[in-house]
Amino acid sequence: MDDTPDRPAVDEFGSRRSTAYATEGMVATSQPLAAEAGLNTLRTGGNAFDAAVATAAALNVVEPTSTGLGGDVFALYRTADGEVGAMRACGGAPEGATRERVREAITDTGDPADAEMPMTGPHTVTVPGTARGWEATVERLGELSLATVLRPAIDYATEGYPVSPVIADAWRHGEELFDDDHAREAYLVDGERAPEPGELVTLPELGASLRTIADRGADALYDGPLGEAIVAEVRDAGGFMTMDDLRSFTVEWPDPVSTTYRGTEVYELPPNNQGLIALEALNVAAELGVSGDDADDPARYHYLAEAMAVAFEDGHRYITDPAFESHPPLASHEWAEARAADIGPEAGSHTFHGSPAEDADTVLLCAADAEGNVVSYINSRFAGFGSGLVAGDTGIALQNRGASFSLDGDHPNRLEPGKRPFHTLIPALARFDADDWAAFGVMGGYMQPQGHLQVLTNLVDLGMTPQQALDAPRWRYREDGSLAVETRLPSAVQHGLLRRGHDVAVLPPRLFGGAQFVRARAVGTEETVLEGATEPRKDGVAVGF
Repeated sequence: MDDTPDRPAVDEFGSRRSTAYATEGMVATSQPLAAEAGLNTLRTGGNAFDAAVATAAALNVVEPTSTGLGGDVFALYRTADGEVGAMRACGGAPEGATRERVREAITDTGDPADAEMPMTGPHTVTVPGTARGWEATVERLGELSLATVLRPAIDYATEGYPVSPVIADAWRHGEELFDDDHAREAYLVDGERAPEPGELVTLPELGASLRTIADRGADALYDGPLGEAIVAEVRDAGGFMTMDDLRSFTVEWPDPVSTTYRGTEVYELPPNNQGLIALEALNVAAELGVSGDDADDPARYHYLAEAMAVAFEDGHRYITDPAFESHPPLASHEWAEARAADIGPEAGSHTFHGSPAEDADTVLLCAADAEGNVVSYINSRFAGFGSGLVAGDTGIALQNRGASFSLDGDHPNRLEPGKRPFHTLIPALARFDADDWAAFGVMGGYMQPQGHLQVLTNLVDLGMTPQQALDAPRWRYREDGSLAVETRLPSAVQHGLLRRGHDVAVLPPRLFGGAQFVRARAVGTEETVLEGATEPRKDGVAVGF
């Protein structure tokens, strides 16, 4: 009997990677077949944005445990002509989903006033943004049609592909989550089990839905048969979504938020995303004087962790849908100066008021091209396969992002009709010089801003290469206040953190995120060199040509 707690044991693979280099195109993501879909899109005339959507759609098929048409999508990008922008395709709660109605619907016994937001089920399904976001990306920023960039995903779904090891392990979640026949038939082998590593899988229902969107555009989901199937699934299970909720959905193009850390300009998504948490942590770390003088000094880890902790406290207190509530200037240096004054040489007592997103699942990809376009593109259904609902015979698994809401009327992230929940997804950009730009991100719930802090300080403070920055052992604050570390973190650092009062816990690698990184830097007057790095804790690759 295999009783290994972390399967597969990615820290025991023993392989090595170096930073990938190319000149024409680069894609980094968590599954090799998806990366190839993006790279082939670049080879056949697409730009980085076309490659991003092709890769994301392929991930919908080859990594269905973490993303899909029933979820949301976000982007941060820098175009070849110098535009720095963001895209947010994130739906809100149905207009009929009041706190009172949800409390009544989920209460079997007891007082509805005591009800708490569930983690799965119809009341956690928010309006999906993915299809409209993909369409908007290629129409506004790409060179190819939506139908063209969806072709690799359709082929994988209908012709089949072998499942990779980390994804096969995550797929087991579906065995417990899916409890109706059409969900199990769509995603489990013989309706019973997850596929094994290397096993060939087809997802014909999902492939048909992707083909419908390729033929008819995103309207097939927001005002057509796919949307009707989604609404029917949610309402049959007791939820409140309507076709009007889908028809009213629009993609946003918000201005990114940014700060400068030791000469590097960092861009993140504004609320309702948690990008401000990453920026505040960087600013507080700068105020504390964190440097790269000694990479293995426990004090360095302590002050980075404490900077992260106070940023989490503030972000979870203030960040929600800005259409419903404002927030203070969390990314300002003045705010960071005040918060840094609260941090000393010993671990503080921290209280987090977050949602159940601590270890959520996400896919991230980064793409760059020879023209200098770079994009960080991030997709998710929140936790694994999401709500547990699959829309009829469409193969579209619906997200449970609404689990982030609170039914407490005093909570800033309280459920309200049409409101978007606090969102963990944060793609990122960094400008190292005028013509030296990176797109990156770190997947995984609350690990995301913590990963941004660590990857950036590895690059900027310690002078690591991109792949070294992703390979380095990580730490993360947990919602219970403990400080989790990977086994590979030097024992002297772990002991030093214990002496400073941290409640240190060693956790398996799968809980420390999934990073991807691409960089485009000009060399001379006409040439661009592309760099790529990928997460060693995932199945993926960074590939270029």
